[in-house]
Amino acid sequence: MATKVTSRPSRGAKLAGSSGQRLPRAPRSIQKGRTLKTLLGEQAAACLAHNIRLVHPNFPDRAFRQAATRGIAPLSILQRGAHLARVLRAYLPERYESALQVLIDSLTPPLAQTENNGLAVFFYLPHVAFVGAYGLDAAGNGGQDPFEASMRAQYEFTRRFSAEFSMRAFLNHAPERTLSRLMTWTRDSDPHVRRLCSEGSRPRLPWAVRIPSFIEDPRPVLPILEALKDDSSLYVRRSVANHVGDIAKDHLALALELCERWLQGASAERKWLIRHALRYPARKGHKRAQSLHHAAR
Repeated sequence: MATKVTSRPSRGAKLAGSSGQRLPRAPRSIQKGRTLKTLLGEQAAACLAHNIRLVHPNFPDRAFRQAATRGIAPLSILQRGAHLARVLRAYLPERYESALQVLIDSLTPPLAQTENNGLAVFFYLPHVAFVGAYGLDAAGNGGQDPFEASMRAQYEFTRRFSAEFSMRAFLNHAPERTLSRLMTWTRDSDPHVRRLCSEGSRPRLPWAVRIPSFIEDPRPVLPILEALKDDSSLYVRRSVANHVGDIAKDHLALALELCERWLQGASAERKWLIRHALRYPARKGHKRAQSLHHAAR
């Protein structure tokens, strides 16, 4: 996920936008007796309607909130995100790109740090789900290809939460085009964007739809990992390590070959990445993985 949470105490609702946009009240970490799904309830729906009305005054606040919370109780957080995306589709402008622009205009400022951002950022899960569900449909965009608009939105959403879930649809249905864009983003100044390039393309990303073509053959993604292996941000390098760990589950020889090559002239930071990437096969007693893990100390 996009944020590393801590055990700091809960905070109240905070105004985060320059024009009055806000995030719902949320704790810093999961609280005992509560599940993540409670982050997308009545308060989040009201906050979402508030932010949209600031930039789209005709938005039907009351009707949206009623539809958004109807039948939501048994749904998991991912199901709630998808549900809210469907309700947004019904109440925002009919043309996809116009609806998407409303969502972009309603955003709070980008995250200023990569750690300790708490759970409030899950507020943007419906935004991400919206792009994943509708971002490839030209018919819903007046017959015009929505790819560029969807990429622009995911760029903005990942700076506030993460677009790792929505990016899966694009990698599954338009892999070459999407990989080209992600490769460009590996040079972006924002670590949230750079991390997306690795995290969003992980073949077995937890909670997310898998990418079968990358499970079968991860080589198309290797240039992205090469570009990010010495990234200045641990946040990004940790994602690269986890991505290589995913590859090792299906193509251990390839992951070991990659780590062996990266070990040559490796900095302390890259050695940590290699150890992190190979920690599971090393624990399971794979001799070559253990040898590389030891050499990377």
